[in-house]
Amino acid sequence: MKRIQASIVAALTVAGLAGCSGMSHQEKSTVAGAAIGGVAGSALTNGSALGTVGGAVAGGVIGHEVGK
Repeated sequence: MKRIQASIVAALTVAGLAGCSGMSHQEKSTVAGAAIGGVAGSALTNGSALGTVGGAVAGGVIGHEVGK
């Protein structure tokens, strides 16, 4: 079940990023970091909502800084 959820999130992420052609490099990095962080947080906390949100926030911050 977790694998299916991760696949759905990954597919939605790819579809969402496809529509980001007007975004700056830093904005794209922030979105990608949030998506990757959310998936990682969910996987590390066995699907906990708090872990998913925390991972997304941390990933977004890291992606924002890396994209500068």
